[in-house]
Amino acid sequence: MLKGKTPLVVALVLGLLAGIVAYSAIKKKESDVRRGWNLVPVVVAGQDMPEGTVITYEMISQRSVPEQFVTSSVVKPDSANYIVNQKVLVALQAGDPILWSQFETTKAAERLSTKVQKKARAITIEAKTTTAVGGWIRPNDHVDIIGTFRDPQTDENVAVTLLQNIIVVATGKITGTTNINLIPENQREYSNVSLMVLPEEAEILVLAAELGQLTLSLRNEDDVDLIEERGRATISTLLSGERTRVLEQKRREIIQIIKGSGSSGASAGAP
Repeated sequence: MLKGKTPLVVALVLGLLAGIVAYSAIKKKESDVRRGWNLVPVVVAGQDMPEGTVITYEMISQRSVPEQFVTSSVVKPDSANYIVNQKVLVALQAGDPILWSQFETTKAAERLSTKVQKKARAITIEAKTTTAVGGWIRPNDHVDIIGTFRDPQTDENVAVTLLQNIIVVATGKITGTTNINLIPENQREYSNVSLMVLPEEAEILVLAAELGQLTLSLRNEDDVDLIEERGRATISTLLSGERTRVLEQKRREIIQIIKGSGSSGASAGAP
């Protein structure tokens, strides 16, 4: 049995714990209630829209609603441009919040053939993270294509730039005009890219993919220069280091030009 002041101490401790629990519960409830008072803007229908309506800027508006009712499925004002010229799948009444799920998925509506210029061809190659600049390549980017093969004459591994300044028309199922908000996040990653090439270049890529590995090298979109005399990287050039030293000097000159053009005007960076 507890004697003396011990029962009183235990009672005080239990009472204090109960008070802390009750206080925490009250503060949480208060926080939940206050969260509902915070208003955030969302995009709403500015007028009645029948099913199949193609939305324009004049048809939409924005309204502030409690934060607790806003999820990622609701279109925010900063994303309004993505729903313009999109067709709604359901009828909307004026004032209805607009949801991403109310639109046609671009995957179903798009046709890659419309992105291919006349007399060109689209061809798809595998593109893992390690061969596609860590997954940073996007539609409309410009890339060079490097092939790694075994030379049948010397039996050496060889790396050579096959094609230069090639335009990417799609990464997986995403093109330059795809509404990315209509694509689930788990479907935005890609394992292949589609490139726009000449028919003869498509033949080169098909054969190259059969013989070895293809790697993409990303360009600045304004860099359209082509290497007239492309070199070949072999085990011999790696071990000798001669070509590496020449390229290192060239790289330093280019980096200096870039730094000069950014610091004291275009004239400082001119070659």
